Amino acid sequence: MSLNSPLMRRATFYCAMGAVVSILFSIAVSQVLLALSLVLLLVSQEKLRFPPIKLPLLLFMLGTLVSLLLSGDPHAGTPQIRKFFVFFIALVVYSSFRELSQVRAAILLWSAVASLSAVRSFVQFVRAYQQSADAHVGFYQFYIGSRITGFMSHWMTFGGEEMIVMLMLGAFLFFAPPARWKTAGWAALVLLGASMALGLTRSIWLGTLAAGIYLIWFWKRWLVLAVPVLAAAMLLVAPVRERVISAFHPHGDMDSNQFRVVVWRTGLEMIQAHPWFGVGPEEVKFQFDRYVPPDIPRPLPTGWYGHLHNIYIQYAAERGIPTMLMMMWLIGKVLYDFIRALRRGVPDERRWILHGAIAVILGVLVEGVAEYNLGDSEVLTLFLICVSFGYLAAEHVPAES
Repeated sequence: MSLNSPLMRRATFYCAMGAVVSILFSIAVSQVLLALSLVLLLVSQEKLRFPPIKLPLLLFMLGTLVSLLLSGDPHAGTPQIRKFFVFFIALVVYSSFRELSQVRAAILLWSAVASLSAVRSFVQFVRAYQQSADAHVGFYQFYIGSRITGFMSHWMTFGGEEMIVMLMLGAFLFFAPPARWKTAGWAALVLLGASMALGLTRSIWLGTLAAGIYLIWFWKRWLVLAVPVLAAAMLLVAPVRERVISAFHPHGDMDSNQFRVVVWRTGLEMIQAHPWFGVGPEEVKFQFDRYVPPDIPRPLPTGWYGHLHNIYIQYAAERGIPTMLMMMWLIGKVLYDFIRALRRGVPDERRWILHGAIAVILGVLVEGVAEYNLGDSEVLTLFLICVSFGYLAAEHVPAES
């Protein structure tokens, strides 16, 4: 087989597509396929292409390396260096996806796999309800610490994946030309929405709400008025209602946001002490107790203290303000490029991808106020895939084979 033969190109694409889709059920499978597609690209005579975000990304990586070398324990921070491998998904997708129909196929496959994951989450929800009844424990108290996860291992990862798939699928349904798969797409959107509601993850709700309003605004502006009605309808579901109320009247510190106040204040102390290079990759969890403000009483509120639950504070505290700004520059550049492409006027087959990618970025930024979502390899992978899809739509590539 010739290194630049059509068969080699198709093998590379299928491995890349496998990496894109399998991230919804197994990061191990996805990364194996990512490595295989990368090898196929390197041994072939195909031109390697990377989305035009190389400069801010390289500066972000450089800042991370400098922060690692200046930290007290460089070995502890190596997981963040290994995570650089995830960024190769952008190279593989941008180099091997050649037609916008392939992007559409990927989104439809995402929707199918995510729908199966949602169905599994419904089974998990029913099982949790039965277990709480058997244990004679209130369902909300039983469930809040062991929520539905679908095919994932944690509800935050599951919710982040659902948000991204829902936004890309919503953009396809709103803006893409008529297609035979749209009826199934609407069914998948309902399944994913129901599963997300039962996930009871407030930061995911807020990110999806903000990005969803963006999509609806550019689809049918008057439907924005229906958003409060839909939100009110969701409150009829008892667990959802109790979760919303808990934001203002928590059940002690079980579901309080007080621990987020603690981690945010601690992160700001880290930034003040190390504004240029941070405390070092992975050092936040090891040095956390050193920087807890003295006026915060002990024991600390119930919560996860392994990171700072905010992408802006986390990057600045861990790697320094300049490195955090490099990531914000990267995201800002992507938004600017996609908005500029839309303003130039593009066909519907390109427009829905650009709108979807913008919505994903907005959702990630809003959710990132209350969660370190880009620190999750699965969510970061999906985010980079959407960025690559957006740049494919922004350039002149054929819509069909």
